[in-house]
Amino acid sequence: MLSEDLRQSVRDAFSNLTQAKGLKPRWGQRQMIAEVANTLGDTERSPFLAIEAGTGTGKTIAYTIAALPVAKAQSKTLVIATATVALQEQLILKDLPEIKRHSGISFSYQLAKGRSRYLCLYKLDQLIQGSPDTPMLSMYPDEAELPEGEEAQRTYDAMLMAVSDDSWDGDLDSWPDALEPSVIRSVTTDHSQCLGRRCPHITGCSFFRAREGLEEADVIVTNHDLVLSDFRLGGGLILSAPEESFYIFDEGHQLAEKCLQHFACFARSGRTLNNLAESQQWFESKQTFFLENDVRAESLAAITANQSDLLQMTRDIFGLCWSLLNDRTDTRSDLRFEFGVVHSELREGAAALRDLWRINRQRLNPLAGLVEALLEEADADNRETWEASLNDLQVMVARAEGQIALWDSYAESAEPTGTPWARWMRHYGDESAIECFASPIYARDILSEHVWDRVAGVVMTSATLTALGSFEHLMQQTGLPEDTTLARVESPFDASRGRFVVPDMRSNPSSPSEHTDELIERLPSLLEERLGTLVLFSSRRQLQEVQEALESSFSDALLIQGVMSKAEIIAEHRRRIDAGLSSIIFGLASFAEGVDLPGRYCEHVIIAKLPFAAPDNPIDAAHAELLEAEGRNPFMELTVPSASLRLLQACGRLLRTETDEGVITLLDTRIASKRYGRAILETLPRFTFDIQG
Repeated sequence: MLSEDLRQSVRDAFSNLTQAKGLKPRWGQRQMIAEVANTLGDTERSPFLAIEAGTGTGKTIAYTIAALPVAKAQSKTLVIATATVALQEQLILKDLPEIKRHSGISFSYQLAKGRSRYLCLYKLDQLIQGSPDTPMLSMYPDEAELPEGEEAQRTYDAMLMAVSDDSWDGDLDSWPDALEPSVIRSVTTDHSQCLGRRCPHITGCSFFRAREGLEEADVIVTNHDLVLSDFRLGGGLILSAPEESFYIFDEGHQLAEKCLQHFACFARSGRTLNNLAESQQWFESKQTFFLENDVRAESLAAITANQSDLLQMTRDIFGLCWSLLNDRTDTRSDLRFEFGVVHSELREGAAALRDLWRINRQRLNPLAGLVEALLEEADADNRETWEASLNDLQVMVARAEGQIALWDSYAESAEPTGTPWARWMRHYGDESAIECFASPIYARDILSEHVWDRVAGVVMTSATLTALGSFEHLMQQTGLPEDTTLARVESPFDASRGRFVVPDMRSNPSSPSEHTDELIERLPSLLEERLGTLVLFSSRRQLQEVQEALESSFSDALLIQGVMSKAEIIAEHRRRIDAGLSSIIFGLASFAEGVDLPGRYCEHVIIAKLPFAAPDNPIDAAHAELLEAEGRNPFMELTVPSASLRLLQACGRLLRTETDEGVITLLDTRIASKRYGRAILETLPRFTFDIQG
């Protein structure tokens, strides 16, 4: 059991905080505090908890107040991982400072983000100087063109001035102006390109400065991606050691999908061939320089020969892929391999290509080691050249690693493994635009091996963890241990203040063109009812068709996802509402969660149709194939629970405070007419229902 001293520490901290801030303690918040404290502090029970906490519970305060005293008592680090930058900023800038100030708990906290969120001083210096020794290779060659013009140069100059006078810490998320993606790419790096301790700017590096003190921090705030990266590297290399850490996965419903993205691999024909040609040119340009610095001619010749073989074999493999993609009766642009087993001829070719890439890596690594040694001894005149060379070689090795992972997966696809994989290809018009993919189907096996078996304790939380009223979908997706404690905390908000309307529709979304026509017909009257409206689409094509039809009538009010960034849309939407103007957001799935528009900012949520996943999603299709082979019903086990979860997230955009009220309109009668629809309907909050369809 949790010791009485710890219980009292948690009670005191919560009492101090609520009194200091004038907060009214909520039953759900107390319930969550008890669940978290008992899970992490009671050594006789499972250290795993999945807790669904409805909107307004105050879950950030609950899990922090409960977990911190336990973590400190057991000398553990508390790692809070979120899925969005917005929640990380809220934790670092608002929640944790207030908890530290008022709770009576003494603790330190620090933000941990990846290199790509920080300015790379080495790259900025090269950009400003226009150095001829700027590394020529990029991990993202399709996007490698640097931004040009006076605007980009002014941004670079402003960044240099800001870091020089310490008015900016190099965190790109805190740069005062919106940055173009091309500018961000040009001034950031990743682990494969970072020179680390060999960088001439290491003492002023924003990334490494942000890491200072991380080992001593009581609380580390980070994101799911960085946690998964750390575990993939073995754990404890980026963050604290897993065995000495408690993890809070906020927005935990996204963890399984993030995991699949992390462990997936792919190759693109045009990109790969360009990379190889680029590498050949690089070695040609560097050959004299290397020879003059005692790099063996035999080593360079072996690398050159290997790259020529790689170039030819890659052409052959993608030529075979092109044949397979076109040797079909259907007109689909993609080809998914049944049960993930790749065609025998492609398997054999993939094995040969994988072996060539392994040789490539084997030959590049010692050269990179030699260049690193020469860099240590280089004088000032040659140092920049060696730095650039080492950077480029690191990129080549990272490219090889990615290629090995993909082609090894294809080569071994006929061999049964513990984790089933989906493998597929697609093209975008011609042989230069072929993409080959491989992804695990289940995150559960990966999370079990890399995360759950390693950590001291885990709390997974979100406003939407259950699907169809059950945790079964979550447990299947994440593989949380069987003895995980499962709990639900209801939202303190009165759901009846929201009216859930399903109009009587003539059309059905299964007939997309007819449904779109009726949306265009019905939306004008719905859009005129409220100032702040959020319209959610499951299909970009439908969004665009509706936009084109209504733009002339609502052009002054429409804000369209894709035309502006998400942050810009939300800021402009708030500005319009504050000015007493109507504002209508047309958004896709990313606007159905993590968007906080309380009160007048969102009085009407319009959902075009039940948010079923795209039927052509290769991972879902592969998952369904496995379930069917076992005699199970993938639609009811996979598709419907996922749609239920997404609908709950979309509905959660309406009531954000205790005084909010408004309308949710679902333009899809299947929720009332189909058995699966009624199952989804039964799990919604107790809105005031008006089902006309």
